[in-house]
Formats: sequence, C-alpha cells, structure tokens
Amino acid sequence: MTEKEKMLSGEFYDTRDSELRTLSNDAKDLMKIYNSLPAENMDLRNQIIRLLFGFCGENVRVNQPIYVDYGCNISLGGGSLINMNCTLLDTGKITIGDNTLVGPDVKIYTAMHPLSARERLYTDESGKTAVRTKTAPVVIGHNVWIGGGAIILPGVSIGDNSVVGAGSVVVKSIPANAVACGNPCTVKKMLDELDE
Repeated sequence: MTEKEKMLSGEFYDTRDSELRTLSNDAKDLMKIYNSLPAENMDLRNQIIRLLFGFCGENVRVNQPIYVDYGCNISLGGGSLINMNCTLLDTGKITIGDNTLVGPDVKIYTAMHPLSARERLYTDESGKTAVRTKTAPVVIGHNVWIGGGAIILPGVSIGDNSVVGAGSVVVKSIPANAVACGNPCTVKKMLDELDE
C-alpha cells in the first residue's frame, strides 16, 4: 500500500513521502497562481480551481485567498460558495455538497495525531524524528451554511440543510436540518420543513 493510499484510508502514513510531497507542492503552486489572479477574471479562476480541486460542480465560487494541502482531495458541489481566507487541509477527503455556503475564515481539518508525545513522535530507520499522522474525512451536505470563522475537525459530518454558527468549533457530527453553534458546537434547535 502506498503512503497516499494509507493517508486516504485513515492509516498512519509518512507525510514525507515523495509522491505526497510532489502532490502538495503542485497544489501550492496552483494555489499561489489562483490567489494572485485578478478577482474579475472569473474564467481563469474557474479553470485553475478545477485543476486544483478533485471535483467542482457547476456555478461554484471560491473567493480568494484559499489555502489547501493537496486540493485533489476536495469535492465541491454545484452552486456552492467558499468565501475568502478559508483553509481546507485535505490530507483526507473533504466533500462539500451542492448549494452550500462556507463563510470567510472557515477552517476544515482532516489530519490527526496521537495525543501522547511518545506515540506522536517516532524515529524512522534513518534516525530522523517524524510525526505520526492519519486522517478522517469531513463530509458537509447539501444546502448547508457554515458561518464565518467556524472550525470543523476530522471525521465530522454535517447533514443537509443545517446551519453552523459563526465561530463554532465542530468536534462531533451534526444531523440534517439542525441549527448548531458554540465551542464545542452543539445542536440548538431543529428546523422543520416550514422554516427551510
């Protein structure tokens, strides 16, 4: 199994692997180009974001700047918006559904490390110290609104039609049709069909 396959399957992997470094460097180069484009040049922005992300639906908007690890592990559904200054650390898969709004300064993380320093750090066969890393995917449903400054942690799912309040730290999954906020983020109320 390659280090990339380990990474995407949630096993511990070597972040220093040459294939992963190449993928990350390529993403950083595309990200730099994307973030430096004139805001009004939507045609070129759309072309570059489609090269950067693994999947982009129709009529998406990704405001600059955007920050990613690999880009290729991000799927962005049609009609969705990612506002400015968002960080999507896609060592694991990040899936964002259709017509979803991601506010400014939102952070989505998929990487995890052991809590114990003895387990987190290890010495490889060449005598170098490295960090143990594994991933858990983040899945955000359709018609979701993530308020500005929210942080979404590895392994979280957010159900369709839900709202996550600004500044929330989402450590556990949120069901569909919920309004949730806080640190840690908890469900405050459920939306009924008439409220949607």
